[in-house]
Amino acid sequence: MRFAHCTYDTTAREILDIFNDAILNTTALYDYQPRSLETMAPWFKVKETGSYPVIGAFDEVGHLLGFASYGAFRNWPAYKYTVEHSVYIHKEHRGKGIGLALMQKLIKEAKKQQYHIMVGGIDASNQASISLHERLGFFHAGTIKHAGFKFSRWLDLAFYQLVLETPPEPIDG
Repeated sequence: MRFAHCTYDTTAREILDIFNDAILNTTALYDYQPRSLETMAPWFKVKETGSYPVIGAFDEVGHLLGFASYGAFRNWPAYKYTVEHSVYIHKEHRGKGIGLALMQKLIKEAKKQQYHIMVGGIDASNQASISLHERLGFFHAGTIKHAGFKFSRWLDLAFYQLVLETPPEPIDG
């Protein structure tokens, strides 16, 4: 397995396939309709504009096994040291340690970029993702009950956070 930064040209279609499987078959994404390829260009542009990484895990022949990224937590200036991340693994490759490896790379990037807090919004019934985050040192920061409605049921959204020892000297403004 190798890791590399993803671009629209190299991985948009594979990322889209992973997103759409999550939309249609899981509560990892609180979305109803599959996304189109046209939605990927703006998604990548937001990542590029914000200098947010999109890290992919690839097999020996170059197929995308999973990816992880982060973006703005909220759009007010005082949140500039906080990012919200996500990690998605292709359905055929879950449970193989790929999510852990991707998250370790993502945490390293967040430290390098001087972020202080990483936040993950996780469906409260997704024990695999919760266990992964706890293994990495994330802790439960709160749950919004009935935050979403999908598959004919209410979904609780749990927030997990990791405190990074960066930046050494944060500034206002």
